[in-house]
Amino acid sequence: MSTQQPVISCQNVWKIFGKDPQSFLKTMTSGMSFDDIRAAGYIAGVKDVSIDVHSGEMLVIMGLSGSGKSTLVRCFSRLHDITGGKIMVEGQDIMSLPERDLIELRRSKMGMVFQSFGLLPHRTVLDNVAFPLEMRGQDKHTRRERALEVVKLVGLEGREDYFPRELSGGQQQRVGIARSLAIEPDIWFLDEPFSALDPLIRREMQDEFLRLQQMLNKTIVFITHDFDEALRLADRIAIMKDGAVEQCDTPDQIVLHPATEYVRKFTEDIDKARVVHAGVLAEAGQSGEGTPIDAGETVHSMARMLVNDARSMIPVKRGDALIGAMPRQVALDILLGPVA
Repeated sequence: MSTQQPVISCQNVWKIFGKDPQSFLKTMTSGMSFDDIRAAGYIAGVKDVSIDVHSGEMLVIMGLSGSGKSTLVRCFSRLHDITGGKIMVEGQDIMSLPERDLIELRRSKMGMVFQSFGLLPHRTVLDNVAFPLEMRGQDKHTRRERALEVVKLVGLEGREDYFPRELSGGQQQRVGIARSLAIEPDIWFLDEPFSALDPLIRREMQDEFLRLQQMLNKTIVFITHDFDEALRLADRIAIMKDGAVEQCDTPDQIVLHPATEYVRKFTEDIDKARVVHAGVLAEAGQSGEGTPIDAGETVHSMARMLVNDARSMIPVKRGDALIGAMPRQVALDILLGPVA
């Protein structure tokens, strides 16, 4: 991961709901479980979470309903004031920011997309997309030009004058994404934006989202309860339970090495061959023989080669540089299951 200062740094963060949460946090017994805290009359929405988000990274936060994922992301933007710990955004302690500076940070740096599209029904697509620019005080010509630009970016060119009721669910979601992008945010928060969509439209929106991220290279925190969606989109995945992060790692590492039984249950039905890449299996310092394979190839995409190849160690390259060699038997065990 990048050695640069993280865009968001979350250090030992607590968000406790209840009558006097700060006093409770100061006096609570170390190591109290979620259930212990609840028995005391409080709810730990976020429980001692430390996590960094790096520039250009897509961090997916996932968990079941009530796990704390949405609460954590609302803490990142200080839509919730935290009970304890520290959150830094681009080096600023957001809890210390005056309200005016906090509003300016959100307006200039952060974009947000939620499950409910929140479109204004009496405004056209173009006017919906331009709305945050209007709130920012930009003149009509400037905001129209920017709105046209992002409407084209999300594939809605020709529908600028449509009203939300005239659009499909997937198209409405694109309007929500375009509206969020209109302010050119450096940090993008998306809270289950595709969960209300039909499966085919959802897949299409994931494809569109990956295309946009490749073009724009935003720093993204994406919330989902769908593990397949997380695996498809994420650079890293943080899996939450009862307000705490059970594991935060790359998709490859999570399916290969689940840290807890809870995480293992998420991964047990996943086809690991479609997730694990050659670069993760490559052993540094090993050379192998013959033509190298690309580090980005999945075990599934290498299936025919793995079955027919006789090499025990297969060289792996990233770009033009060799990074090591992959043990063929390890990849075969992922593809076919270990030999009995």
